[in-house]
Amino acid sequence: MPASSISADVRGTLATALSSVAGNVYAYVPEAIIPPAVVIVPSSPYMEINLIGKSSIKLLLNYTITVAVAYNSNPGSLDNLEKLILQILAVIPSGYIVGQIERPTVTSVGASNLLASDINVSTYYTQTN
Repeated sequence: MPASSISADVRGTLATALSSVAGNVYAYVPEAIIPPAVVIVPSSPYMEINLIGKSSIKLLLNYTITVAVAYNSNPGSLDNLEKLILQILAVIPSGYIVGQIERPTVTSVGASNLLASDINVSTYYTQTN
Protein backbone atom coordinates (compact mmCIF):
# COMPACT_ATOMS: atom_id res chain seq x y z
CA MET A 1 0.00 0.00 0.00
CA PRO A 2 1.44 3.43 -0.90
CA ALA A 3 2.10 5.95 1.85
CA SER A 4 -0.77 8.30 2.56
CA SER A 5 -0.51 12.03 2.06
CA ILE A 6 -2.33 14.87 3.80
CA SER A 7 -2.20 16.85 0.57
CA ALA A 8 -3.84 14.12 -1.52
CA ASP A 9 -5.95 12.28 1.04
CA VAL A 10 -7.32 15.22 3.02
CA ARG A 11 -7.06 18.57 1.19
CA GLY A 12 -7.35 16.92 -2.22
CA THR A 13 -10.40 14.90 -1.19
CA LEU A 14 -12.06 17.98 0.27
CA ALA A 15 -11.24 20.07 -2.83
CA THR A 16 -12.68 17.35 -5.10
CA ALA A 17 -15.91 17.26 -3.07
CA LEU A 18 -16.17 21.06 -3.24
CA SER A 19 -15.51 21.17 -7.00
CA SER A 20 -19.24 20.95 -7.75
CA VAL A 21 -20.01 24.33 -6.13
CA ALA A 22 -20.33 27.55 -8.14
CA GLY A 23 -16.84 28.84 -7.41
CA ASN A 24 -13.14 28.36 -8.09
CA VAL A 25 -11.84 25.80 -5.59
CA TYR A 26 -8.24 25.92 -4.33
CA ALA A 27 -6.69 23.23 -2.09
CA TYR A 28 -4.00 25.78 -1.17
CA VAL A 29 -3.62 29.55 -1.04
CA PRO A 30 -3.26 30.69 -4.67
CA GLU A 31 -1.21 33.67 -5.83
CA ALA A 32 -4.37 35.27 -7.21
CA ILE A 33 -7.96 34.59 -6.21
CA ILE A 34 -10.68 34.68 -8.85
CA PRO A 35 -14.09 35.14 -7.19
CA PRO A 36 -16.27 33.40 -6.39
CA ALA A 37 -13.61 31.37 -4.61
CA VAL A 38 -13.32 28.57 -2.09
CA VAL A 39 -9.86 28.28 -0.50
CA ILE A 40 -8.83 25.47 1.86
CA VAL A 41 -6.16 26.54 4.36
CA PRO A 42 -4.79 25.02 7.57
CA SER A 43 -6.42 26.39 10.72
CA SER A 44 -5.05 26.84 14.21
CA PRO A 45 -4.35 24.53 15.83
CA TYR A 46 -3.51 22.75 12.61
CA MET A 47 -2.65 19.25 13.83
CA GLU A 48 -3.87 17.74 17.10
CA ILE A 49 -2.09 14.48 17.87
CA ASN A 50 -4.45 11.77 19.13
CA LEU A 51 -2.28 8.67 18.92
CA ILE A 52 1.32 7.95 18.15
CA GLY A 53 2.19 4.29 17.82
CA LYS A 54 4.87 2.18 16.23
CA SER A 55 2.99 1.81 12.98
CA SER A 56 0.70 4.82 12.69
CA ILE A 57 0.22 8.45 13.53
CA LYS A 58 -3.35 9.61 14.09
CA LEU A 59 -4.18 13.31 13.92
CA LEU A 60 -7.15 15.61 14.05
CA LEU A 61 -6.57 18.09 11.21
CA ASN A 62 -8.25 21.48 11.39
CA TYR A 63 -8.93 23.54 8.27
CA THR A 64 -10.55 26.80 7.36
CA ILE A 65 -12.55 26.94 4.16
CA THR A 66 -12.50 30.59 3.16
CA VAL A 67 -15.46 31.47 0.95
CA ALA A 68 -15.18 34.70 -1.05
CA VAL A 69 -17.38 36.53 -3.54
CA ALA A 70 -16.98 39.84 -5.37
CA TYR A 71 -18.02 42.77 -3.19
CA ASN A 72 -20.06 44.89 -5.59
CA SER A 73 -23.19 45.62 -3.58
CA ASN A 74 -23.65 44.63 0.03
CA PRO A 75 -27.10 42.93 -0.24
CA GLY A 76 -26.24 41.11 -3.47
CA SER A 77 -22.77 40.09 -2.27
CA LEU A 78 -24.13 38.79 1.04
CA ASP A 79 -26.81 36.79 -0.80
CA ASN A 80 -24.16 35.31 -3.13
CA LEU A 81 -21.93 34.45 -0.17
CA GLU A 82 -24.77 32.75 1.72
CA LYS A 83 -25.75 30.72 -1.36
CA LEU A 84 -22.15 29.57 -1.84
CA ILE A 85 -21.83 28.61 1.85
CA LEU A 86 -25.02 26.52 1.63
CA GLN A 87 -23.69 24.79 -1.51
CA ILE A 88 -20.46 23.97 0.35
CA LEU A 89 -22.27 22.59 3.40
CA ALA A 90 -24.31 20.31 1.13
CA VAL A 91 -21.19 18.64 -0.35
CA ILE A 92 -18.87 18.33 2.67
CA PRO A 93 -17.66 14.72 2.60
CA SER A 94 -18.53 12.27 5.36
CA GLY A 95 -15.87 12.13 8.04
CA TYR A 96 -15.53 15.92 8.21
CA ILE A 97 -16.81 17.84 11.23
CA VAL A 98 -18.21 21.29 10.45
CA GLY A 99 -17.64 23.87 13.17
CA GLN A 100 -18.41 27.56 13.23
CA ILE A 101 -19.06 29.73 10.22
CA GLU A 102 -17.51 33.13 10.86
CA ARG A 103 -19.21 36.44 10.11
CA PRO A 104 -18.57 37.95 6.67
CA THR A 105 -15.89 40.60 6.32
CA VAL A 106 -14.71 42.76 3.44
CA THR A 107 -11.13 42.05 2.48
CA SER A 108 -8.90 43.41 -0.28
CA VAL A 109 -6.97 41.00 -2.47
CA GLY A 110 -4.90 42.83 -5.04
CA ALA A 111 -7.19 45.35 -6.69
CA SER A 112 -10.35 43.44 -5.76
CA ASN A 113 -12.63 43.84 -2.78
CA LEU A 114 -14.12 40.53 -1.63
CA LEU A 115 -16.79 39.61 0.87
CA ALA A 116 -15.44 36.57 2.69
CA SER A 117 -16.45 34.19 5.45
CA ASP A 118 -14.64 31.23 7.02
CA ILE A 119 -16.06 27.76 7.58
CA ASN A 120 -14.15 25.73 10.17
CA VAL A 121 -13.87 22.00 9.48
CA SER A 122 -11.94 19.12 11.02
CA THR A 123 -11.22 15.53 10.09
CA TYR A 124 -9.24 12.61 11.45
CA TYR A 125 -6.22 11.38 9.52
CA THR A 126 -4.11 8.28 10.02
CA GLN A 127 -0.69 8.17 8.35
CA THR A 128 0.00 4.90 6.54
CA ASN A 129 3.43 3.87 5.38
